[in-house]
Amino acid sequence: MDPLPALLMEVGSHQVEVAETLIGVGRFLVIFVAARAMAELMVRLQLPTILGELVAGVLIGASGLHLVLPPEAQTQLSSAVLGLVGSLADVTPDTVASIYRETFPSLEAVSQIGLFALLFLTGLESELDELVAVGVQASTVAFTGVVLPFALGTAGLYFIFHVPLIPAVFAGAAMTATSIGITASVFGELQWLKRKEGQIVIGAAVLDDILGIVILAVVVSLAGGGAFTIGPILKLCAAALVFVAAALFLSRTAAPGFDWVVDRLKAPGDVAVASFVVLTLSCFAAQAIGLEAALGAFAAGLILSASKHTHDIDTAVKPLVALFATVFFVLIGTGMDLSVLNPFDPANREGLIVAVFLLVVAVAGKVAAGWCYTSKEPTNRLVVGLGMMPRGEVGLIFLGLGTQAGILTPALEAAILLMVIGTTFLAPILLRVVIGTKQAPVPQPS
Repeated sequence: MDPLPALLMEVGSHQVEVAETLIGVGRFLVIFVAARAMAELMVRLQLPTILGELVAGVLIGASGLHLVLPPEAQTQLSSAVLGLVGSLADVTPDTVASIYRETFPSLEAVSQIGLFALLFLTGLESELDELVAVGVQASTVAFTGVVLPFALGTAGLYFIFHVPLIPAVFAGAAMTATSIGITASVFGELQWLKRKEGQIVIGAAVLDDILGIVILAVVVSLAGGGAFTIGPILKLCAAALVFVAAALFLSRTAAPGFDWVVDRLKAPGDVAVASFVVLTLSCFAAQAIGLEAALGAFAAGLILSASKHTHDIDTAVKPLVALFATVFFVLIGTGMDLSVLNPFDPANREGLIVAVFLLVVAVAGKVAAGWCYTSKEPTNRLVVGLGMMPRGEVGLIFLGLGTQAGILTPALEAAILLMVIGTTFLAPILLRVVIGTKQAPVPQPS
């Protein structure tokens, strides 16, 4: 039986509506206040604000005050929150906890809008000719950044730590990810998105996502006891190629049609609504053929990058990114359980040793990818490597799937989580250190 109808029968619809409203408004209030406070601190420390949003998530999440928790977190909401909302809505704390779990997907949906808007903006601000020009370099970086961590991680776990083959393969696969959302946010904030290094990293991160989907499909099949079949893998590869080719074709041809439609719209918000129609169609198309919707969001921005309304689109979308992408990054932090870092707990020690190994391989594998491409022009290869480093939400998705499949030991779960946390937090800091505070002038389009 669905929990919410049962609650309606027990406590009445009005109390449930009051509790839902208090929970929904309260979550956003806590998220935005914490994120803005930490972002302000990061600005004063000359660090990317995304780091502040991640820290804010840690502070209010599973490792901190327990004010905002993903349902899958192995912990309970703050008793003070349960009691306060329960007393205001005239329901029991258990009812509040049940309503919280049932309504959490709506918060996740908001965070997904933020991710899609961020990737859309990244595609919009990408120079298509520059992106195509670095296609070979991006492919090399992506391929190296997938193969090295996967091979070294899997082999090390299997031969050195004697982890069974399937869990070792799964952990190695989790190390192949690159969080394009975190990468795009950091490069945009540091004003390196339009530089050659930024274009290589964004292109490689997109390809990383495609390769990650293929690897994930194989690993999940193996973890579920299914037989390895080449057919579905080839279909995924073909779908990815078709999608990328279609996006590149439309980026050359579809912008005039979009402009024609927008020029005939008169109602307020015409540019924003028309842009989001393209965004949703592209996300739908990507998901429909078995790819990640996030790739569709980036492709939508790329398609409209040649529009004459680019400036208006940028102006309309940036406030949405500021609001909703903040929710996305904070939620990543809320799911991070830093209690696994405690070396005084004997249960953590095995995971910490494995985690150090995974973190070293995860960093070295991606940084090495920055030296695996050729370029006639001088580029900062360390920036490219560091830009590929954060695993972020993609690594957490891998971890979640491994946990659900029951193939990871607690120690290996902790090790993968620490690898994700380490790369996610280190990347923005190291990029700021390497790039420095002096920004090179960004070439303006003619």
